[in-house]
Amino acid sequence: MDIRVGDRLKMKKKHPCGNSEWEVLRIGADFRLKCCGCGHMIMIARPKAEKNIKEVIHL
Repeated sequence: MDIRVGDRLKMKKKHPCGNSEWEVLRIGADFRLKCCGCGHMIMIARPKAEKNIKEVIHL
């Protein structure tokens, strides 16, 4: 997948705040993502993140 820092990811499942878009802050073996709704940040393993991506929005 062609994912870069600053892209927005639309995930299959929604965050508990109700938003399903995440901003990519860091890429490596893990992704650091920030919820575009509430600002919550998470680290998620690359395979798990790639499996749950519905759409990549390049900015």
